[in-house]
Amino acid sequence: MRFSKWHGLGNDYLLVERADLLWPLTPDRVRRICDYHFGVGSDGILEIVTVAGPEAEVVIWNPDGSTAEFSGNGTRIAARWLARRSGSDEVTVRVGPRVVTARMQDGLSVETMLGRVEVGAVETIEVGAAREAVELTPVSVGNPHAVIRHEPVPAEVRRLGPLVETHPRFPGRTNVQLVRVDGPHDVTVGVWERGAGETLSSGSSATAVAGAAVTYGWCESPVTVHLGGGDLVVAIERDAAGDLIARQTGEAQEICAVELAPELLADL
Repeated sequence: MRFSKWHGLGNDYLLVERADLLWPLTPDRVRRICDYHFGVGSDGILEIVTVAGPEAEVVIWNPDGSTAEFSGNGTRIAARWLARRSGSDEVTVRVGPRVVTARMQDGLSVETMLGRVEVGAVETIEVGAAREAVELTPVSVGNPHAVIRHEPVPAEVRRLGPLVETHPRFPGRTNVQLVRVDGPHDVTVGVWERGAGETLSSGSSATAVAGAAVTYGWCESPVTVHLGGGDLVVAIERDAAGDLIARQTGEAQEICAVELAPELLADL
């Protein structure tokens, strides 16, 4: 059974078509396959459910065995895979209720129309035994985010990330971003991803940060989001109804093809 391994700015995924699976993916199987020591290792699995020409439906699995409502990097990877398979430079990827159109650019770059971004009012929660006050902006990009103006050093991402992710304010848990504003069009971001932990990049996190930055005047569109694995450019615009709409551009690259060994398959 073969998977292909891809990354979007260091956020790596295994991609497989459901029709090629020997058995259905389950949380236990996903956890084992994604484990970097006892499995193949990845930040998640992109399960291609259906394909019809330049259109595909995708289920996104987190490495802890849960499923994600959305992933910007995962969708961009799926779009590039689909473009190669269909021979079309413009493709459509459905993730749950969200429909993303994508256009291939030069080289490895992909432009995705991510759709609506919902930015909430700034609020304060208390975290940890010390009841530390944390000011955040809740954002939805189809999945939940907590955007925090805070120096994005790795130690703070690892400290605050899990405290905010599992706070009662977010009963379904949340992705967390620590943000430093560097200029009118630039931010540096550290990401704690729900179900995955600290990660080099996250496309939906970059979109959430850009949405909050434009809404509250930290930056102007387009916003270049500097992440540990590289840069994503996010344009934020308003549609005729006044809703925020995001367009994102970044790279997606195939790494290798992986065939699971018989003894691993037997364990699964």
